[in-house]
Amino acid sequence: MGGLLGLSRTIDRISLSVGKAASWLIVAAVIVSSVNAIVRKLFDISSNAWLELQWVLFSAVFLLCAAWALLANEHIRIDILSSLFSKRVRNLIELLGHSLFLLPLCVVMLVTSLPFFLASVRINEQSASAGGLPQWPAKSLIFIGFALLCAQGVSELIKRLAIMRGDLPDPTVVMGQAHATAAADAVNLATDTDEQQRS
Repeated sequence: MGGLLGLSRTIDRISLSVGKAASWLIVAAVIVSSVNAIVRKLFDISSNAWLELQWVLFSAVFLLCAAWALLANEHIRIDILSSLFSKRVRNLIELLGHSLFLLPLCVVMLVTSLPFFLASVRINEQSASAGGLPQWPAKSLIFIGFALLCAQGVSELIKRLAIMRGDLPDPTVVMGQAHATAAADAVNLATDTDEQQRS
């Protein structure tokens, strides 16, 4: 299990690094869209390339940060329902969810997006809009994003197995304890403040 956990840590580092780097593309997208809007309003000049660049930047953030979101446990889930289940049931749901849904979806996307991307590169596919951008860089993001997500899914599967074996602490339990401690501290602070005001 030690070797698998080492692999998991490596995947986690890659997901974190790529996600943090890609998140800066939000700033680039805001700058591009702002400049494009200002230039269009002031000088009545616009370009399809600038519009398409905004879409590509947004797509890059969405696809390249997906693995980071999974790593940080920020993906969408129904916490109200999962909190009703025992720790064992939650672990089984995580295990089955990753192995039966997430990883098969990633494999399907990888298998279907690679020929899609390679065909676009082969013909040097360009935008259908006048003055638009080449299409293959945007299409490469689908393959890269799902490759990162697939790797992170494997990492999460390894960690979940380690948690079930007792080799790793459950991060949801640790986070829950941290939230409970923070809530207790807030209540104590409010009580102390109230008592000080009375006196």
